[in-house]
Amino acid sequence: MKKKLPVGIENFEEILSRGFYYADKTMLIADILNDGGKVSLFTRPRRFGKSLIISMLKTFFEIGCDGTLFDGLKIARERELCRQHMGQYPVISITLKSVDGLTYESARAALSSVIGFEAMRFQFLADSVRLTAEEREVYRQLIRVGDGQKAIFEMSDPVLLSSLRTLCRLLEKHYGRKAILLIDEYDVPLDKAFQAGYYEEMISLLRGLFGNVLKTNESLYFAVLTGCLRISRESIFTGLNNLKVYTITDTRYDEYFGFTDADVDELLNFCGLTAFKDTIREWYDGYQFGEASVYCPWDVINYCDALLARPDPAVRPQNYWANTSGNAMVRRFISRADRRTKSEIEQLIAGECIVKPVNQELTYSELDSSIENLWSVLFTTGYLTQRGQADADADADAGLFRLSIPNREIRSLFVSQIQTWFRETARADPGRLEQFCRAFPEGDTARIEEMLNDYLWNSISIRDTAVRKDRQESFYHGMLLGLLQYEESWETDSNTESGEGYSDILIRTPERIGVVIEIKYAGDGDLERSCAEALRQIEEKRYDSSLVRDGMKKIVQLGIAFCKKNCRVVSGG
Repeated sequence: MKKKLPVGIENFEEILSRGFYYADKTMLIADILNDGGKVSLFTRPRRFGKSLIISMLKTFFEIGCDGTLFDGLKIARERELCRQHMGQYPVISITLKSVDGLTYESARAALSSVIGFEAMRFQFLADSVRLTAEEREVYRQLIRVGDGQKAIFEMSDPVLLSSLRTLCRLLEKHYGRKAILLIDEYDVPLDKAFQAGYYEEMISLLRGLFGNVLKTNESLYFAVLTGCLRISRESIFTGLNNLKVYTITDTRYDEYFGFTDADVDELLNFCGLTAFKDTIREWYDGYQFGEASVYCPWDVINYCDALLARPDPAVRPQNYWANTSGNAMVRRFISRADRRTKSEIEQLIAGECIVKPVNQELTYSELDSSIENLWSVLFTTGYLTQRGQADADADADAGLFRLSIPNREIRSLFVSQIQTWFRETARADPGRLEQFCRAFPEGDTARIEEMLNDYLWNSISIRDTAVRKDRQESFYHGMLLGLLQYEESWETDSNTESGEGYSDILIRTPERIGVVIEIKYAGDGDLERSCAEALRQIEEKRYDSSLVRDGMKKIVQLGIAFCKKNCRVVSGG
């Protein structure tokens, strides 16, 4: 029987009841209760288990829960705590990740639906004898659906703003127990609103909603919120003095989001995949939350699932985390980079650390106000991680952190985004780019070299001596290929079988001119020698044979060597 991994499953009850693998994070329950915080906000990057944590809390505390789901888990050892708290509270649990829309009105309607559907779970309140007739009518206002519109909840502004507080009060009166409130992805509506242009309206709406339910709410036992960014207290948590925020720099709760090294060892033993530990560490480890070294669980689960289908080293890791987002933040950051910032990005790609001030409490309107704020956002959203604060006491007071790229997955994401940005930037000057491309079939090595050096000088290069030579060559290969593909009338092939091997780039022009290009990375800086090696490889492996076979009347052979921001171009044949 195949071992079951919960790929894409964020429901705690489903994972446990259907026998999926579960990395035990249940002691978070005890820590939250012992901490005694009234309102706790946990900020972590996406895909680090926030939604599953919220689901776990709901399953544990909610009246009528199946306590057997926790048998054998760590929290079950805390018998007195379980006796006092398991299944003892009404729980309101919502996620705001679907609160989206091109307009404020559509986003507001989406928020009303999220709260309305949650309120529908408590329809017994409409007939509860423990409520007055007026209170039962107040409840019905939360689940009122517009005429002729299926599942569209009609709430006036006063009803919507007080909806969560109202639910807490009615549930407490019905059960005689204070309510627990869980809000997942609390910051998503602000992100969407910022992008769509109704940020101030959404700020005002959430400020009223959160203020009503989280401030001086006597019917609330405690609340837990999760999100990616720690939004400025002044923007939506005004006057909320009972809020405790736990970010990725806090040591408290640092082991509960993501997989620790012990979690990964246990998972690999379960799956029989211990031989792949080093690969998984290289690709998906490297995040530092407080004092804990953390793997991205989404990546680890997906890669292990692929290996279970085919446990073969040929099954290479993928950018699972990176592929779940458009990664617009990295693109925006790179596009705004000045020369100093480009140099810092090169340091990061080289595996080095840079020291930067980190502001973990921003408003969305501040994100683009400076490049320094973008560093902070890259850090809080998981594209960068911290290697500790800077040593000097003064630096620590200033919030300076040593930042680095966490692992190979994120490094490859930066490289791909750099290549895309480079291609788009070059295409912004089509006349110059066409002149560059035409130099290849003409065999004009001087013009190719001059213009390519200009492109490199204004771009971001790889200067990581620890990176394998073939991966460095691949970076420059991708950048050059992106430039040459501007000529849509050309047939441009990459890594195509020709002769006795695979040539880097082959070009066939409508004028029946063929170009064969071999790329080398000159790690020792000897560009001339690397160019000669490239031309020798073209000859020895007969990379031009397919061009000859296809009837090209003229063939241009080019050896191109790169080293950091320099290149050399030599022709052969």
